[in-house]
Amino acid sequence: MLKGSCLCGGISWQTEAAPRASVACHCTQCRKTSGHYWSATQVPTEALEMIRADTLAWYQSSPQARRGFCNACGSSIFWQMEGEGMTSIGSGTIDGDSGLTTSKHIYCGDKGDYYDIEPGPDKSA
Repeated sequence: MLKGSCLCGGISWQTEAAPRASVACHCTQCRKTSGHYWSATQVPTEALEMIRADTLAWYQSSPQARRGFCNACGSSIFWQMEGEGMTSIGSGTIDGDSGLTTSKHIYCGDKGDYYDIEPGPDKSA
């Protein structure tokens, strides 16, 4: 069982689904929404249980995708692609140890010039 929340606790979630490894996205949208790159795991949307969603808001960031965030503390929590049936969950929102590893980095060509990508995981795109 994984559980997580936003900074202020207005959003909390849990899932019993086995999450995929984290993927670190360096695209411009992820950098803008998080202030750096965004790392996320993913589970089937139907397996994501909202414990508290008092402050959950959604932003349609493209015609195909939306981002879930806390409208009180500003935490970036979720990302969903239309019709995919999956929800990406910000790895940093997990409460306690996650047991996750980072499997790859994507959109590396869009990364900020102020940091390097650590060696190890695959660096796609």
